[in-house]
Amino acid sequence: MDGWKEERWKGIVREYSYDDVLRLRGRWPSPAVYSRLLSEKFWRMLKGKPYVFAIGALTGTQAIQMVDAGFEAIYVSGWQVAADANDAGMMYPDLGLYPSSSGPALVRRILRALRRADQIRSLEGGKGPDYFVPLIADCEAGFGGPLHAFELVREMIEAGAASVHLEDQHHSERRCGHLGGKVLVPLDAFKRTLVAARLAADVMDVPLVIIARTDSLDANFVTSDHDPIDGQFITGGRTPEGYYRFSGGMDAAVARALAVAPYAELIWFETKRPSLEEAKEFAQKVLSRYPEKMLAYNLSPSFNWKKHLDVEQIAEFQRELAKLGYKFQFITLAGFHALNASMFELAKGLVEEGMPAYVRLQEKEFELEKTGYRAARHQSFVGVQYYDLVYDIVSGGRASAKALEGSTEKEQFVR
Repeated sequence: MDGWKEERWKGIVREYSYDDVLRLRGRWPSPAVYSRLLSEKFWRMLKGKPYVFAIGALTGTQAIQMVDAGFEAIYVSGWQVAADANDAGMMYPDLGLYPSSSGPALVRRILRALRRADQIRSLEGGKGPDYFVPLIADCEAGFGGPLHAFELVREMIEAGAASVHLEDQHHSERRCGHLGGKVLVPLDAFKRTLVAARLAADVMDVPLVIIARTDSLDANFVTSDHDPIDGQFITGGRTPEGYYRFSGGMDAAVARALAVAPYAELIWFETKRPSLEEAKEFAQKVLSRYPEKMLAYNLSPSFNWKKHLDVEQIAEFQRELAKLGYKFQFITLAGFHALNASMFELAKGLVEEGMPAYVRLQEKEFELEKTGYRAARHQSFVGVQYYDLVYDIVSGGRASAKALEGSTEKEQFVR
């Protein structure tokens, strides 16, 4: 980057100088090769496609299945990290309870799995999808003040994230956007969080794509009455915790989005239901001021979709969103629900029938191989043949104790 004069930075505000970045960067080269390349790739996708679609991966092998099935980007959800992929080894609700290192750890884990998948495919002749896909990661509310946000984004970049999103909730009361009792920080505090994220990316020399999320549509409280924009929506009467009561609503969501739009490439307003009317109102009001700004939309599993939309509306929902300017669309908890529903179905069948239920799963896997599924042959899928080659090379081509040779997979799972 050369002082941010490129077209890439059109419409992005920085509240610091290029010299400030150079003072913080030091003399070592940036370790963030993956993040830089994938950020650039994600930006090209956003600019070149009607919209980018991603779903949330809970594990590395889930991410491989997503790419094998045709996805070109992966979402890394903080909710899923809280539930079953955090460094504390606990199952948490999405209340900001897990260690902040957990999100970067999952990003790193997913990218390592995708790299191994690429190595295995290359070993088999190079056929298959491009596993070098952008990861869009949840930074929640930054896990603290601007210094915490700076460090968290730096860790996400080192892990390989192409994009991050941060929200305007208060970090100590932070929760899933579809829970009640949401507490906002004043706009100045949210701006500082976004500035800190951008500064971290610049120090790491990465054109990170930043998504700013506002939870103000359905927020109940705000920590301060300092900001005049927030003041329009404060209804009086403080809570025992000292918070100001906040009315929320579309006007609040738009006002906050407009205030932070110059600090992010995409804007996301968290919603309570899938509504094109609501999405259209928000898009029109934001894009009338910032016509080149891109929007993001959470196709949330927290919505009861068929309660709000019929089958035709569901089928057209994403295309209609794209027409309104929602360039990044994602299903946050796809990994969690797919994992749990499929395991319950298998377990229930095994309890009631025994082995026929498992054989049905195996036969389904064989059938899925016709469309690109590879995990039925689980030994090859995770790379036994890769390490057989390593063993053979270090043995001068004379290795006799290769793992895949003589395996049941080699003998019984013949394509």
